[in-house]
Formats: sequence, C-alpha cells, structure tokens
Amino acid sequence: MKHRRLANTGIYVSELCLGAMTFGGIGPFQAIGALGQAEADTLVHRSLDAGINFFDTANVYSAGQSEEMLGKALGARRPDVIVATKVRGRMGEGPNQIGLSRVHIMQECDASLRRLGTDYIDLYQIHGHDPVTDIQETLGALNDLVRAGKVRYIGCSNLTAWQLMKALGISRQQGLAEFISTQSYYSIAGRELEREMIPLVEDQGLAVLPWSPLAGGFLSGKFTRDSETDPSARRVTFDFPPVDKDRGYDIIDVMREVATAHEVSVAQVALAWLLHQTAVTSVIIGAKRLDQLDDNLGSVDMTLTDAELERLNTVSALPSEYPSWMRILQADRAPGTTRNWDQYVKK
Repeated sequence: MKHRRLANTGIYVSELCLGAMTFGGIGPFQAIGALGQAEADTLVHRSLDAGINFFDTANVYSAGQSEEMLGKALGARRPDVIVATKVRGRMGEGPNQIGLSRVHIMQECDASLRRLGTDYIDLYQIHGHDPVTDIQETLGALNDLVRAGKVRYIGCSNLTAWQLMKALGISRQQGLAEFISTQSYYSIAGRELEREMIPLVEDQGLAVLPWSPLAGGFLSGKFTRDSETDPSARRVTFDFPPVDKDRGYDIIDVMREVATAHEVSVAQVALAWLLHQTAVTSVIIGAKRLDQLDDNLGSVDMTLTDAELERLNTVSALPSEYPSWMRILQADRAPGTTRNWDQYVKK
C-alpha cells in the first residue's frame, strides 16, 4: 500500500480509504450494507493490516451508527489513522437539525466526536451545498472548530467548482481555514468531474477523494448487457449513482478484456484506472464482505500499460461540450498551426 500526501498538508494517507457507509443499517442505509459490529471489526482490522490508514464516514450514515461502529473498530489504533467524517444532512426532526449553520455544525461536531470515541476529527467535511446558510457562516464555524483543536483539517463534498472556488476565496480573504479536499463522485463510468472540478483542484492544490469508484457496483463485474450475475448486488435495489448504462457496458467490455489480460477482476481495473489519475489522492472503497475488500485491495498492485490506459480513456471519454471544444481549438499556439481546426473545415 502506497501513501500519498494529502493536498498541501504534511500528512500522508493510504491510496485506498475504507468507507464506512456499509456499517449499520438504519433507514435507507439498510440497502447499502447493514453490517454489524463484528463484521465492521473484521473489515477495519483487515484494512489496517493491509496498510490503510484512512477511514471515512458521515454523521448521516445509519443515523450515526456508522461513526459509532468505526470508532469501536479502531479502538486503541485510533492515533495511527486519519479519520474523516461529514456534516450537513438531517439528524433529527427539528428545523435546525440539518444544514451548515453554526448551530448545526457545532452540535454535530460534538456529537460525531462522542460517537467516534475521539477528541479530534482529522478531516471534517461539509457533505454538500446548503442553499440557506451563507458560506461565510459555515466557514467561520469550521474555522472555530479548527482553532479549538476539535478538527485538524476541513474539506468539502459534492460541491460545484464555482462553489468550491468561492469558498477558497472567502477563506483566503478572511484568513480562515481552507478546504484541502473534495470528496466527489468519480469513476471511469462517471467522468463529469473532469469538466470543471479536476482543473480547479489541480490548479489550487487540493486532494480529490473519489466516492463510489465502482459506480454503486455497476463496475464490479456483476453486470452484463443481458443481466446482473448477482441478484444480491446493491444496484438491484438501490440504482445509484446514475449511470448511462449503454455507454457503461461499452466501458465494461474493454475493462473485461484488460482484466482478463492481467488475470484480475473488473473491479480492480476500475480502481486501478482511478489510481492512475494524477489528481486523485485516495480512492474510497466500501465492502460488505471480506472477499470484496480483499479484491479491492489487490488494485494497488495493478499497473496499466499506456496502451491499456489509452483504450480505457477512449471508450469512457466524455462527449465534447462547450467551452471544452473551444479550448481544444485554441490549444496549439505554434505559428501557422491550424490542425485542430481541420475537422471543421469542409474540403
């Protein structure tokens, strides 16, 4: 297991991060994992033994049960790892038990600390945009948590590029703690992040932490054009995140050929592709069973050839949209060069 620097901080995290969304089974999360404490312990200890030092959860995962189970599973090894959790989602019926207000953030940070059984959170992430609360209020509350020592670093999740850049600008203008990472959906079947967010984070030096790298199990190898091979797969009952399945099956066809050549699973190819993307710091994996985790762990030993990467990149390429096609036309500044225009010129 390799470890990569987390943005511009001085800490290093494993290139795979174990996500704890499968821990517990309250409400809608019953369809995602519903694991008990003993099963969570097994997955966490196997991850630690494999070199994973990065774990991610959120207060809304099974109404806090995921945080509790992760904290118990880590036990005395808590000081050796980086723990990330999130705030924004609804945690009660009251009008102020949701969102990114100072009140909700302060209450939920303390609640997460209690559930995790720790006195600090390494990476505290907002779980999305709150259209009601001014981002300055949110950033001010997060900064106070950093100054109080309850939080080491802050990050965001599920923001647009302009929302993230606005937040960075306010933090710098007012001398507040800045987001160091974005936890965003990114997979070979869902490359929309490359339109705006990837160029932004590469320019600003932030870390990308992809969630659902297997597209909710669609890229696990269980699904074919004809039918799913495993009726117990999560996608059968929880078809998320959205995937263009016709295009997705074209991607899987190429992935399966690459997997056969390397004698690995299709899932390992999907994870390895992400690990080959320079903007990615750590890929968040999730598992319900030990064999799934072991298979995911094998992706760190897989090296894709340039030819394989080219095939995978080509079959999964995003359709060209404005202004991306305009940037391509303007990309070559060599004197007298017009080759990028040739495809549009009628002969």
